[in-house]
Amino acid sequence: MNNKPLRPLYTIPYTAWILLFVIAPIALIVYYSFFDLAGHFTLDNYINFFSSVYLKLTISSFWYAFLITLFTLLFAYPTAYFLTKTKHKQLWLLLIIIPSWINLLLKTYAFIGLFGLYGPINALLETVGIGSQQILFTDFSFVFVSVYIFIPFMILPIFNSLDKLNPALIDASHDLGANSWTTFRRVIWPLTLNGVKSGIQVVFIPALSLFMITRLIAGNKVITLGTAIEQQFLVTQNWGMGSTIAVFLILFMFIIMLITSSNDRGTTINGKTK
Repeated sequence: MNNKPLRPLYTIPYTAWILLFVIAPIALIVYYSFFDLAGHFTLDNYINFFSSVYLKLTISSFWYAFLITLFTLLFAYPTAYFLTKTKHKQLWLLLIIIPSWINLLLKTYAFIGLFGLYGPINALLETVGIGSQQILFTDFSFVFVSVYIFIPFMILPIFNSLDKLNPALIDASHDLGANSWTTFRRVIWPLTLNGVKSGIQVVFIPALSLFMITRLIAGNKVITLGTAIEQQFLVTQNWGMGSTIAVFLILFMFIIMLITSSNDRGTTINGKTK
């Protein structure tokens, strides 16, 4: 039975979803970005975005997103590698992923209790003689909690890439005289680069728009683009400026997706496609 005439009908739900929940919201954000507080059409929002205040905010957001992504990658890659060597790797992977199912707000409040002045971390510091420290409302606490939250999303794509890696390639590298570092640099890393790119994408992009963690953990001492959008919409009620920041945030995300897009058509090793 030929279903070709019906195939266009199958795309209707998908097309409707994209129009209603992707294109329409973005179009509304772009529309509101051209209005000021009084509802008058203006380009001042875009001009103001390139002022020193918002440029510093953008640089700060990229810096913290870079730190979060870097530390997440540094912890996730060796973890994913050792997971592939364990006997019950799927079970261990599941145990790592399970915390990501817990509500983000609950995990954030849990860290408030852990890092508080009367929490177990400070109690331990007092026991060893260091004394109570202000851990909350610092850059360290913000980056630490963010890395904890995002690390399962970095581990998963890297684990998949490592798990699909042919062990014979590693054995061949050693047989040809390569040491462990050379094998990693010339064989393992290039063959798992697509997994790393996917992990960077799913961590860096959300890290740019964090706002709840900055409020609860960093105490607004860390201001990101997400925090600025929240303040413009909920505090100052300046929907135009908030929408303008959101437009640039979407643009930054799109650029990052292009840079970190994976090429699954072939595997590149030392500039050659296999």
